[in-house]
Amino acid sequence: MSNRILIVEDEPRLAALLGDYLKAAGYEVHRLYDGNDVVAWVHEHAPDLVLLDLMLPGKDGLDICRELRAFSELPIIMTTARVEEIDRLIGLELGADDYVCKPYSPREVVARVKAVLRRAAQRDAPTAGALMLVEDSLRVQAEGREIELTAVEFALLKALYRAPGRILSRGQLMDRIYNDHRVVSDRTIDSHVKKLRRRLSELLPERELVHSVYGVGYRYEDRALD
Repeated sequence: MSNRILIVEDEPRLAALLGDYLKAAGYEVHRLYDGNDVVAWVHEHAPDLVLLDLMLPGKDGLDICRELRAFSELPIIMTTARVEEIDRLIGLELGADDYVCKPYSPREVVARVKAVLRRAAQRDAPTAGALMLVEDSLRVQAEGREIELTAVEFALLKALYRAPGRILSRGQLMDRIYNDHRVVSDRTIDSHVKKLRRRLSELLPERELVHSVYGVGYRYEDRALD
């Protein structure tokens, strides 16, 4: 059975064009044009992924994303003509899995859909190098090996590991790492990530687990090194 994709886009021509490309790629496609219709439709039909425009009549994409995340972890790709960094970060912090800026190539969107669905499928699928986090001892185990992390490194890994495929901004990671909400710079988070990657490479030298998303943040995804 093919994946069901919901396109939420108030430009009918663009929605139809994107739908044609997704159908050609083997997906079942449904389209909505008004933001007020989305949450009820998702409740009733349970799509596998939502392509969600930011600017919509009725209810905007950010509000819809917030409402969907209150009851579902289905993949969401936000599309927007507003390219300012704050829009991207707000969308991702509300729980979007990816974003595409207009004008975009329909082929690029299809490729993004495939990638996000693939990551979503891997979230619950065990892998040969699956990690086991032992919280009371700050240890991480995999393939018969074990490493011990610092408290900050462990908190960072746990935040990413529990949201596989999801991009977490540096601000979100700061909130998860520092319970006292201290103010630290982006460079501090980047430094912790660098050290964490080094430790994880000792545990699983042939895999890459923590990936940077330029200008946005970091994502956990288990990939074999090229």
